[in-house]
Amino acid sequence: MNGFLKKYPVPIAGLMLGLAAAGNLIQSYGNVYRNTLGVISSVLFIFMLAKIAMYPKEVKESLNNPLIGSVFPTFSMAIMILATYLKPYAAALSLIVWFIGFILHVILILWFTKKYVVNFKIKQVFPSWFIVYVGIVVASVTAPAFKLAGLGKVSFWFGFITYLILLFIVSYRVIKVKEMPEPALPTLIIFSAPASLLLAGYMNSFESKSMTIVWFLMILSIVMYVIALVLLPKLLKLKFYPSYSAFTFPLIISGISIKATNGFLIKTKQPISALGYLVKIQEVIGVAIVIYVLIRYILFLLPDNTVAQNIKGEAK
Repeated sequence: MNGFLKKYPVPIAGLMLGLAAAGNLIQSYGNVYRNTLGVISSVLFIFMLAKIAMYPKEVKESLNNPLIGSVFPTFSMAIMILATYLKPYAAALSLIVWFIGFILHVILILWFTKKYVVNFKIKQVFPSWFIVYVGIVVASVTAPAFKLAGLGKVSFWFGFITYLILLFIVSYRVIKVKEMPEPALPTLIIFSAPASLLLAGYMNSFESKSMTIVWFLMILSIVMYVIALVLLPKLLKLKFYPSYSAFTFPLIISGISIKATNGFLIKTKQPISALGYLVKIQEVIGVAIVIYVLIRYILFLLPDNTVAQNIKGEAK
């Protein structure tokens, strides 16, 4: 077990988040699917806690890598989502867990800002910076479940403002500066997450909605999603890196946001029939990618002398 935990990578928190969110995406097909993905996410969460407890020095050192440091807040985002899974069984405990996730994310924002923004270097900027600052909008998606919509609204506006700022900085780094190392390339898919997360957060935390904001975020979400789909085939050809986690949550939250928006537009008698078809496509692609990344992680974490090596041997 020690060897397993030592190898257990911090970026797997992104897969943990993707699984928890995927459960919410497909909940309409049955709680059994949601709960299954929630359980798998919870298992990854327990392993991450064990990793932090047993190898705190290694975890701390890994956060000195600006890529891993900016991906780690997926851990606190996942805690907030997993708290909603816990609520039907232990309401008081779930609220405590949710606050732990929220406060941890705020602490990570402050830590990251001090470490990487105060000492700004453009080549340390990656699309995963969106996770740090816009990631807090997960609170906007989940807070209403705990009757904390006010906190959800504050989180939304913080994420919205930082997104507009980061969009220019991160785009400049990726398009103009370039020189992104290969292990960081999967994070390009994260470009599709912020607008979708903001849209989902807006749908959940705001009873009175501005159609201008809805349309702006919906169009931006769809455009970014299409760009992600164009990039995805090439990125999937890369050899496996823990950063594969970046493929999961962005594609899932895109589906969640459009699904919620489609429901809202139907309810307000402004339906767009094409959105229904888009949601189905997003569900299939999102869940397929989450399962694919989960399988790749399992193969990666297997001991060298087991099934993974046998598969490689048979392929030769």
